Amino acid sequence: MTERRETDRPSETFVDGERIAKYLASAGVASRRDVEKMIAEGRVTVDGWKLDTPAFKVTGAEKILVDGRAISRPDPTRLWRYHKPAGLVTTNRDPDGRPTIFEALPKSLPRVVTIGRLDLNTEGLLLLTNDGELARGLELPATGLERKYRARAYGRAEQRDLDKLRDGIVYEGVEYRSIIARVDRVTGSNSWIDITLTEGKKREARRALESLGLKVNRLIRVTYGPFQLDDLGPGAVEEVSAAELLAEFSELISERRRPEPFTKRTVDRARPEDKPQGKARRSDHKTRGQKPQGAKHHDQKQPNKGRRPDNARPAHSGKRHTGKPVRRKPPTS
Repeated sequence: MTERRETDRPSETFVDGERIAKYLASAGVASRRDVEKMIAEGRVTVDGWKLDTPAFKVTGAEKILVDGRAISRPDPTRLWRYHKPAGLVTTNRDPDGRPTIFEALPKSLPRVVTIGRLDLNTEGLLLLTNDGELARGLELPATGLERKYRARAYGRAEQRDLDKLRDGIVYEGVEYRSIIARVDRVTGSNSWIDITLTEGKKREARRALESLGLKVNRLIRVTYGPFQLDDLGPGAVEEVSAAELLAEFSELISERRRPEPFTKRTVDRARPEDKPQGKARRSDHKTRGQKPQGAKHHDQKQPNKGRRPDNARPAHSGKRHTGKPVRRKPPTS
């Protein structure tokens, strides 16, 4: 059944299609909640009509614009691991003008959203995806994904105090679920602590340790669910293979966005600015009529090829060398 609110606005199909907020989230425009804000601000149009409700349904055949930019059909779902450095804000726009992760990401990436957030001074693993619905599913506490951190905190941490976090705490009016924390080592006036949590509330790891009188001065996220930071360098991005993504979260990916499990993709383990600059290409040498340093012409004669030079070491005698000085044996009478 098709219903029109007015004769000059696009039809809203209640059987076919999906809600515009969910559709745009799946296309990687933003989270569903942020898309709903965009609609309320009048930034989304369908076939030239400015929407005023996130319940409007689309099939993908419509002309959909966000801030005047056309949104194409969603691509197959993809996922990336990103090593967020400290000093970057996890947001698209910062009102205070601080640098954001999206300004630092490689330009080769498609439009992506983050799965969860890391605050300004927290570094480590941050997952990125072009599927807003997947991001929403992996963020929910009900999914039960563990987030593991390495924290360096000022103060002497006692394991018996950290064990109190297992039963959950209430700190400054906010309730936090069970947190597993273990002392790894103590260096001077600082303690290194391993933290595991599943809820992922704002600044949860920092506030949990603050409740024990410890001040965190460095925080690194090392795992998010089954994905680990490993040896990924600061600022580097690496895509998770489609096969691994489907093996872990196939139930969270819609059929129309399911990727091919054995599709090969290019891996960019370093930022563009980390790549060597200014190196001459082979074609440049040919154009200028110059040889690369150390290069040889293929037609150049090499008379000693396959032969040992005169000043080279003689062939090994085959006798075992013990490392001791060789002494001649006295002649036998």
